[in-house]
Amino acid sequence: MARLEGKVAVITGANSGIGLATARLFAAEGARVFMTGRRQKELDAAVMEVGSAARGIQGDVSNLADLDRLFAIVRAEAGAIDVLFANAGGGEFLGLGSISEEHFDRTFSTNVKGTLFTVQKALPLLRDGSSIILTGSTAAMKGTPGFSVYSASKAAIRNFARSWILDLAPRKIRINVLSPGATSTPGWHDLAGSPEAHEAMVSFVKSTTPLGRLGDPSESAGAALFLASDDSSFVTGSELFVDGGSAQI
Repeated sequence: MARLEGKVAVITGANSGIGLATARLFAAEGARVFMTGRRQKELDAAVMEVGSAARGIQGDVSNLADLDRLFAIVRAEAGAIDVLFANAGGGEFLGLGSISEEHFDRTFSTNVKGTLFTVQKALPLLRDGSSIILTGSTAAMKGTPGFSVYSASKAAIRNFARSWILDLAPRKIRINVLSPGATSTPGWHDLAGSPEAHEAMVSFVKSTTPLGRLGDPSESAGAALFLASDDSSFVTGSELFVDGGSAQI
């Protein structure tokens, strides 16, 4: 039997990368998947790729009205949620001395505010015993030049999980953090500002990752499936690294 047969999953930031790979896998495992993304054209293409089990709802997780609309549609069409993957996020390099208020607000609005209110607004729909997956990052584990705002935002995500498992303990809702390392997604490749910077970034990652390569989005999706399914029924408050060992050295 498929591991998510009959389940309803909501995945934010599902128009590309890890979110899209996870939506494909969840649908293949029997889930009905609601996918969100900011860019309608990319979201439409992603939904077509996932197939008939998917429903796309355009929106920005930092916009509370968009979240209200998302969960109103989920309530009307599915009635409840079994798996919530708060995956939407992003960042950019900007070193101390160059950080602007706009850069800070953009990063924290999506990564921290967006995650907080995605989870909070989903609570009335989440079944008791359901699974929430938050997207962290290995960047929260170690210093990275020019990446402090993003790293701090992901450290906040890790600490959300530690407190929320206590808040939601009476409902037996599990919350875990999936922390990818450098993964070959459009967002990761776009971090480099030039072909030369991109080549240097890839070379650096390979040299500092024990497995010697970038991750594939499907590998993070496989970890998300474990956290979403009953295979992880006694796992909560944990951080699962999908990073080729880079955060452990």
